[in-house]
Order: sequence, then C-alpha cells, then structure tokens
Amino acid sequence: MKQIASALVKAQREFGPALKTSRNPHFKSKYADLSAVVEAVIDGLNNNGIMLMQHTHECADGVIVETMFIHESGEMLSAGKLHMPATKQDAQGFASALTYARRNSLMSACGIAPEDDDGNAASKKQDLDANAIAQIILNAASMDDLKMLYAKAYKQCQGDQQALTVIEDAKNKRKAELMEIR
Repeated sequence: MKQIASALVKAQREFGPALKTSRNPHFKSKYADLSAVVEAVIDGLNNNGIMLMQHTHECADGVIVETMFIHESGEMLSAGKLHMPATKQDAQGFASALTYARRNSLMSACGIAPEDDDGNAASKKQDLDANAIAQIILNAASMDDLKMLYAKAYKQCQGDQQALTVIEDAKNKRKAELMEIR
C-alpha cells in the first residue's frame, strides 16, 4: 500500500473543484453532476499512475457502488461500498440511484466537494439539494440515525416547502422500512 498511498497524496494536490454546471429545475438549484466530479479528479489520478474504477454489486432495492483506485504498481485501494436505494423500482429509478451513488462515492473517496458558486460561502446561502438530502435520509441505519438526519435536514430547508415535502416523504419511507426490520 506504500506506492498507492503516496500516489494518492500527490493526486489529491491536483484535484480541482467539482463545478456546479447542471441545473435542477424542480428546486431551482445548481449541482455538480457525475461528469463534473470525474473531471475534477481524473487528471490528478491518471497523472500519478492511478486508474479509477467503480464496481457495481447486486442489490434488490437499489444499487451498491464500490470506488476503487488501482495503481500502476498493481496496488489497489477500495474506498468501501455505498448502498443507494432506488426511489422507483424501474429502469429510470435504478439508473438515477446508480448515477447518484457513483457521484457521491467518488466525491467521498477523493475528499472533494462541489465548488462554492461565488467563492464566498460564508456570506451566501448554499443551494439546497433536497433530493440529495432525501437520499441520505433513505440510508439511515437506525431510528436514532433517522431522527438526527431528519432534524439536520429540516433546519437546512429554512421553510422551503417543496424541499420539506421531499425530505418528509423520505423520512416517512425510511421510518416504515426500519419498522419492518424490527
């Protein structure tokens, strides 16, 4: 793991911001799509002898993505598996979950975040991506986790009724799932 660890440190120095170039018309917000996230890291990885690979694993209710880094020395590093439930059990629902999982797994594995729209985050209210927050709520591991995530999400909505509806629906769905598990 010595060579890949050293190469990843060098690669991270070259990572750029994930630019928010896509629009979510429903919430009137901008977001960094999968291609923007890949673009932010791929040159840094490749310049340091690292290949990016994202494996998918079988899952009945959504998708599981595992982001892996493979160094030219043969050393490999997995960033772990991320489960993303599909909001609809059809091709579109699974494709959406896959794209969302790949984007978020890669950002997490590389330690990057979407760029600040105006370079001054302290003085600007951040765009709210209620769908992204809902997906996090849908992954709550326990009732306590669900309560904590919902409380944070509720505060972020700051009275935005559309966002509150999306987040509330996600909370109710996950609560029902967790009740069934008991």
